[in-house]
Amino acid sequence: MQPNGSWEHWRFVGGTDLLGIAPSADGSLLVCDAHKGLLKVEEGRVTILASTVEGSTIRFADAVIEASDGTVYFSDGSTRFGFGEWFLDYLEARPTGRLLRYDPGTGKASVALDNLAFANGVALSRDESFLVVCETAGRRFRCTRLWLKGDKAGQKETFVDNLPGSPDNIHLAPDGSFWIALLQLRSPWMDLITRWTLAKRVVASIPALHEPIKATAKGAMVAQVSEDGEIIRVLDDSQGKVIHFITSVTEFDGHLFLGSLSTNFLGKLSLAKVPRVQAAVSS
Repeated sequence: MQPNGSWEHWRFVGGTDLLGIAPSADGSLLVCDAHKGLLKVEEGRVTILASTVEGSTIRFADAVIEASDGTVYFSDGSTRFGFGEWFLDYLEARPTGRLLRYDPGTGKASVALDNLAFANGVALSRDESFLVVCETAGRRFRCTRLWLKGDKAGQKETFVDNLPGSPDNIHLAPDGSFWIALLQLRSPWMDLITRWTLAKRVVASIPALHEPIKATAKGAMVAQVSEDGEIIRVLDDSQGKVIHFITSVTEFDGHLFLGSLSTNFLGKLSLAKVPRVQAAVSS
């Protein structure tokens, strides 16, 4: 999308489910193909950087970010389910997701973190001292922090939890805070289902129930979280009249740009019109 709002076809990548994208310092684009793995997209060429990690297949490449030293961090949502079965992974709520690390020097991927419940969005802090990965499934509605530098390097901890929705993608804001897209799959009904193994098995075995449950996710919600993991504000449109099922939110030039799996357009919201308290998302 150009600054004047016009669109153009920029690169042909191929594949069916392209999820996370991030710019690389060399001018190429890093892309997560849910089925093929981590891709590098250049002028006239697409290269698969990583389709396996430590002997296992990357089944659900999801979100990606590049550090200033060239290291690439990306998520593998699940070792059990692919993108087409994402609802089953969400429903099962088992920690089978992973945060992966790609080393451009060796051309190899390794596991940076495992035991993540539907590993999803990935973002680096402003000083790159830590990384945050969203866990979309599970009942804690949390994001996990992995320290990359300092005395805690290599350690993980909860960055923020008890969010009012399931965290999907996360992006660094210009002021060092983070914007997190929150799926509105959370409900008393879903909380009850995910609490009991038998209930999850019953729902999983009846595909006809999946779409009606997903169809209840009509709200639109994003949260701004500080570098310390404190929720600064939540923008909540419970009706989702303009856009709903928001999976991505990015701040640029005083606006939020909102992506959704349920629409064929981007949402745009002026931050100048939104107070730093809970407010509704509007067109």
